[in-house]
Amino acid sequence: MFQSIHLRRGLASGLVCICILLGIAGCDSTETDAQMSRDHVDAMAREHANDTSNASDGARIAPRYAVISERLPYVEVDNKLVYGYFVFPSDMVEPLPAIIVIHEWWGLNDNVRAMADRLASEGYIVLAVDLYAGKTATNAEVARHMMLSVVENSAAAVHNIRRAYAFVSETAGAPSIGSLGWCFGGGWSLNMAMLFPDDLDATVIYYGQITDDEEKLRPINVPILGLFGADDTGISVQSVRRFEEALERLRKKYEIHIYPGVGHAFANPSGNNYNAEAADDAWMRTLEFFGRNLVDDTDDS
Repeated sequence: MFQSIHLRRGLASGLVCICILLGIAGCDSTETDAQMSRDHVDAMAREHANDTSNASDGARIAPRYAVISERLPYVEVDNKLVYGYFVFPSDMVEPLPAIIVIHEWWGLNDNVRAMADRLASEGYIVLAVDLYAGKTATNAEVARHMMLSVVENSAAAVHNIRRAYAFVSETAGAPSIGSLGWCFGGGWSLNMAMLFPDDLDATVIYYGQITDDEEKLRPINVPILGLFGADDTGISVQSVRRFEEALERLRKKYEIHIYPGVGHAFANPSGNNYNAEAADDAWMRTLEFFGRNLVDDTDDS
């Protein structure tokens, strides 16, 4: 039986900000890029203006098989431990491929934990990270403030993500690692591919902030799955097509799916915009994508 994993407190807290080199959203060296990130926060606020943090139907689906979960610290930020949600199949004997889950703009709430349970029951170690330092939002104004705080201090978020990767790779011993995020977390899932361009094995982006800047995308050697809504006014179809065209020119390994008739957050674990048909299809594509890039590659190694 897999033993519970506990992270020692002695984590390094220093970080040299590498964001200028990576061009991660919200951490760019130019005011223009920083303003674009702030504009994105405002766009998400408009998309979620009448939304709630209540569980969507997706978060009410029980995991297919039993899982074991625990709240555990995986990083120290500003001299405070940050706790994530760690979950794995109850019958796991040896380390499995891992998926780092990055919450939507509401934060790491029970709905995101429920989705992590579903994912783990499919045969993965899952670490759902917390980029909001233990806080969650229940209304759009608070969520906007928390998302903006990450945009304006993304060095801390980069450190957080790096330690999450180190935890699942070194402490949990995962043979392969993927990332998945919705909305705010979708953008950070792409950022993970920039942070680990040769080490991450798969990236899934649910309608997160994207870019067509080829200088930022060129180093990425990570397979990408992008899932978007045709009626999303925060992440427009035009921006998705530019992202897709840039990936094509760079000869990257990618899949892009745009669902007609649905808007932003159509598969969020929280909120009122959930669309069961599109969300179910996206979930199956997600599982198939991870199966090909995390499980099959591991079996072949």
